[in-house]
Amino acid sequence: MAATNFKDYYQVLGVSKSASADDIKKAFRKLARQYHPDVNPGDKAAEAKFKEVNEAHEVLSDPDKRKKYDQYGQYWKQADQAGGNYSRSTSTSRSPFNTGGFDDVEFGRYDNFEEFINDLLGRSPYGGRDPFRNASYRTPGGFTTDDRATTGENLDIEASIKLTFAEAFNGTEKRLSVNNEEINVRIPAGAKVGSKVRVRGKGRNSRFYTSQRGDLYLTVELLPHSFFQFDADGNLTCEVPIAPDEAVLGAQIDVPTPDGTVKVNVPAGVRSGQTLRLRGKGWKNQKGERGDQMVKITIAPPKELSAIEREAYEKIRDNRSYDPRSAIKLATL
Repeated sequence: MAATNFKDYYQVLGVSKSASADDIKKAFRKLARQYHPDVNPGDKAAEAKFKEVNEAHEVLSDPDKRKKYDQYGQYWKQADQAGGNYSRSTSTSRSPFNTGGFDDVEFGRYDNFEEFINDLLGRSPYGGRDPFRNASYRTPGGFTTDDRATTGENLDIEASIKLTFAEAFNGTEKRLSVNNEEINVRIPAGAKVGSKVRVRGKGRNSRFYTSQRGDLYLTVELLPHSFFQFDADGNLTCEVPIAPDEAVLGAQIDVPTPDGTVKVNVPAGVRSGQTLRLRGKGWKNQKGERGDQMVKITIAPPKELSAIEREAYEKIRDNRSYDPRSAIKLATL
C-alpha cells in the first residue's frame, strides 16, 4: 500500500492514541455492529466503513503491530514485515492473507530499519535532507523516487471476489481474467468477508521497469446464505425455530452445520432469542481449526391449529398458573 493511502486507525475507531486495549475493543465492537453488512444490506458506504474498522482493529489490537504503527506511521507495514529490524537478506514470507507489499524486497543495502526509513524519506540520519543521497532509486513499494520528480506509479491492483459460503469454508480455486490474462487463484479455507488474498506478480506492468510488476489484491465478499450468517464478532450464527411445546418441555432437534446436521438438546424452559453454542462446529481458521456455531432459538407458534390442538391450548390457558407479564404489571413512568 502506498504511503499516500495511510489511514489514521485511531481516528477510524474514534479513540485516542493513549487508548487501552479494552477501549479499542469496545470501540471496534460498537462500530462493527453499526456498520455490519447484515445491518446495512446493500449499503456500499457502510460496507466500506465496516472493512476500514476491521482493518484498524486488526492493527491496534495487536501490541506488536500497534507499536510499529505508532513508531513508523505510514511505513509501519514495512517495519512489521521486517520485524522492526532489517537484516542483510531477502524476506521470503508467504501468507495468503498478507496485505503488505514489501516481502520480496532486497534490503541488503540497509543495516537497519531506521536507515531504510531515512533513505525512503530522503532525510539524513543527522537531520534534514541528506546531501549524499542517491539521485534516483526504486523504493520497495514499486515507486521511482527522484530528487527532482516522483512518478507516483502504483502497480498494485485491488478487486473483489464473490464466494459462496461453501467455497469460503472449504477453500476453492477460481479462474479469473486480469488484464486480458487468465489466471488461477487459490482461496484458502476459512476466508471471511474482508479477507484479502494476495496474488503475487499479477498487477500492472511498470512503465519504467520492464521486469517490474505489481500484485493483485482480492477482497473476499460472501454471497448471502439462506441459513448461515456472521455476527459482529465474526462468529458463525444461525436461527432455528421451535414449537411452543418444545420450548416448555425441551426437545432434541436437528441443526445444520457447515459439515452436516447434528442433534442438539434444547433445554426445557428455553426463551425466544436465547443462544445455544455448538462447540467446534463453526468457521475454520487459517490453521484448519474450528470455532463455535451460535444457534439462536426462536419460538414459532403454529399459524393453524387442528381441533384437538386448539382444545389442548385452551385447556392450558384456562389452567395456567404462570403469568409471563407479572414482572411488568407495576411498571410506570
